[in-house]
Amino acid sequence: MRILIAEDNLISRKLLNVALKKWSYDVVAVNDGAAAWEELQKADAPKLVILDWMMPEMDGLQVCLRVKESGNPDPPYIIILTAKTHKEDIVQALEAGANDYITKPFNNAELRARVRVGQRMVEMKEALAAQVLELRTAIDHIKTLQGIIPICSFCKKIRDDQGYWSQVEAYLSRHSDAQFSHGFCPECMGRHFPEIESDHS
Repeated sequence: MRILIAEDNLISRKLLNVALKKWSYDVVAVNDGAAAWEELQKADAPKLVILDWMMPEMDGLQVCLRVKESGNPDPPYIIILTAKTHKEDIVQALEAGANDYITKPFNNAELRARVRVGQRMVEMKEALAAQVLELRTAIDHIKTLQGIIPICSFCKKIRDDQGYWSQVEAYLSRHSDAQFSHGFCPECMGRHFPEIESDHS
């Protein structure tokens, strides 16, 4: 999984980079919020992001708000990295669009645990999206007949929406995935082929 780091402090950025790569993550590291936002505009943008709160150009909360206001149907999972520990600060970050937070100086074990939670959330969302797509594809392939179907009382032809009359099997073939094999019911066999019916009796 690719993770985007946005941290203006060189030492902190290097520590994050080394730790995440040690845990087999592919890391994209930038040093300010504007660069982070630019990365998030790309088609292959990382789905998990660690943002420092206080950064030049654009801070972490501003990035969160932009992501939130962008209307992206598949937003990244965002972890805010901050030295702020007051509850109101944390609430502010979460309301801005962050999914989680880590306080500085961060502990590697806590960082790994929170990143793993983020990874699970991203993977669950991707699995759900795949299931929804699969369901929509299945629904698109299911054609159903609904409502009142006008059928002739004598010849049993069906009138379509354009006013044309079609044989039952032709109509059903156009409106469903049904396939037909033809045969004779006992009643029709006796009516149309009485000689065959008498041979069997």
